[in-house]
Amino acid sequence: MLDVELLTSAKVQDFIAMAHKRKMDALQVSTALNKAGFNNDERAAIMDYMALVPKFREKFFGATDGPNCDRFLLCDKLALEQSTAKDIGRWKSQLWPSDCNSTCNKVHDLCCGMGGDSFFIPSSLEVIGVDLDESRLAMYRYNNRIIRGEGAGKTLLADARTVNETSEGTCPADFFTIDPARRAVDGENQRDLRNLTPTFEEVCALAAHYKGGMAKLPPGYPTVEIPAKCELVYLGSHADCRECLVLFGDLAKNPGKVRAVMVGKDGETKALWWGDLDQIQAASNKDAEHDLPGCERSFRNATSESDLPVGELSQYLAEPTALLIRSHLFGNEALNSAPDAHLISEGIAYVTCESPLPSPAFANFKVIDHSEISTAAVRNMLKAHDIGKLTLKLRGVKLDPDAEIKRIKPKGKNSAVLFYTRFKGEKIAILAERI
Repeated sequence: MLDVELLTSAKVQDFIAMAHKRKMDALQVSTALNKAGFNNDERAAIMDYMALVPKFREKFFGATDGPNCDRFLLCDKLALEQSTAKDIGRWKSQLWPSDCNSTCNKVHDLCCGMGGDSFFIPSSLEVIGVDLDESRLAMYRYNNRIIRGEGAGKTLLADARTVNETSEGTCPADFFTIDPARRAVDGENQRDLRNLTPTFEEVCALAAHYKGGMAKLPPGYPTVEIPAKCELVYLGSHADCRECLVLFGDLAKNPGKVRAVMVGKDGETKALWWGDLDQIQAASNKDAEHDLPGCERSFRNATSESDLPVGELSQYLAEPTALLIRSHLFGNEALNSAPDAHLISEGIAYVTCESPLPSPAFANFKVIDHSEISTAAVRNMLKAHDIGKLTLKLRGVKLDPDAEIKRIKPKGKNSAVLFYTRFKGEKIAILAERI
């Protein structure tokens, strides 16, 4: 269990500030802590915590002032990894009601962890952390007083599934936010979608006891389980999809709809795409049908079925942003811009057409050549175009990219992008240049 008293003491925090300022290495830190009278367990706890300090400052206080910020939060590695960062937290803050007139403007942060989902909830709402782990509640109390100010950080040691039925105090909460825990078993991925606590079915049941709320799910969570009266929001950056947010009740302003939102570093909307929940549920159902040889489950989760037809390789190859792949919206976006847009293979999220597709929805590549995936064929193709510098992209093919580049030994003065993927189900190497 986290030693709250130790890590929040002025002695330890002053030492950490000094060590970071002097850029002390691990041996210097350990030696200094030993001289300061800390025992082995205390030294280990302090050093583990020190490794997290620059990470939580970057995550919650921003890229500009993060490394130089002097504020401390309480967390362990797992709590920090699972917590919502500042950019996503700021964007989500706009989803909460800004003109509450009820006498009880409370929000339950269920499975609250270190408190990341509470940090950016509007100050007009009173937020209460709920968890069954006293260590997490200690983190929550400390951190919310740092972020939200004195008077914040109220907690309840309670079961998220029943807290609003048995809530202590003068009235229950109006709203909730929940990030279900990922149960970890030795050797098992803690993000396994089967291991949510509470389960999504239980989240839907507890939502009935609130006016509205939001549930944070892994981006690949099966959309077929989302009720039609909810709204689904995919959140991320240009490079990734980080969160699947389900909105319930009063927070679901667009029930039955799907949004994919590219969020900027300050929480602003950089790009936004819309779709219908029932359409992406139908597409999601088809994903499981694609089990290509040499592909792991992670590949199938990262691809998306769409209504686009399969056709020949055209002049341009477009790679949808991760947000559009996860949300199953890339097919509609492609057709809106290019009526001739089509897939190169079922279950492979590469779109091909005779013109580039709009950015930032797609990254576009002009096709130079293509061949079968064999050492001789790929080498001959690279030699023919004088390619010596390669970026290798894989989708539908399993191998080590670095080892493959060493094996084919490109030699030439030009650079290009090499795709190892599928064309109508068969493996293909496509040589292209980024435009």
